[in-house]
Amino acid sequence: MGFLKRLLGQGDGGAPSGSPSSPPSAEDVDAAERAYELELARAEQERADELVRRQQRYAQYAWTPPAQGGERRADDGEADTDRS
Repeated sequence: MGFLKRLLGQGDGGAPSGSPSSPPSAEDVDAAERAYELELARAEQERADELVRRQQRYAQYAWTPPAQGGERRADDGEADTDRS
């Protein structure tokens, strides 16, 4: 968090410090975003227990039953045969 505060120009007290000499470059902003996303991912990993992590890891292999009834519906084609 200290890295983000320094990047955004806040001192230790949380109050904005003097105006920065130059605005942060795109690389600095990208590095700050990556650090923040990494911190969020670590916090999420710590919060989730083993069962939740296993479910998320193997969710792509879960079996789902086929849709019942197929593509054709009950009223498909009946209107054509009744009029003939």
